[in-house]
Amino acid sequence: MAESRKVAIAVFILIAAVTVATDQFTKHLVVTGIPFNHSLEVIPGLVNLVHARNPGAAFGILAGSEWQFRSLFFIAVSVAALVLIIVFIVFSEEMDGYLLVGYSLFFAGALGNLADRIRFGDVTDFLDVYWRGLHWPAFNVADSALCAGAFFIFLHFLRARKSGSVQPE
Repeated sequence: MAESRKVAIAVFILIAAVTVATDQFTKHLVVTGIPFNHSLEVIPGLVNLVHARNPGAAFGILAGSEWQFRSLFFIAVSVAALVLIIVFIVFSEEMDGYLLVGYSLFFAGALGNLADRIRFGDVTDFLDVYWRGLHWPAFNVADSALCAGAFFIFLHFLRARKSGSVQPE
């Protein structure tokens, strides 16, 4: 295995491990420190910590579907995403920093929320960002990692497109 591939895999593991640990630790603090459906004001008029449960995906997608279908669907999609990212990491010849960070964060976000789904049947959300009467749906560290990971992957492809190479590096 080439030295650059070993370094990329080590960086991937480090970013993913720190992100998953942060996600699970913050969720643990919320579950043990904030009663369900209660909140703590952090920045008045902007941010609260809440203890919420999301049985669906982002923005509550599929939250109203039968729990057996929903659970199996989200677990299957998460496992497929995790396997696909591992394949990309292991078999990519070279990978720029944007793609490596993007894959690492996306992997960590999927794994963090998958752990919740397997253990609890839903995902613990705790960040409530709002302004006046407008509330963004509650989210967590894993959700943030998924979004940031997607952003870095997008940056990779945007950069590759500008340079004329639209293939993953």
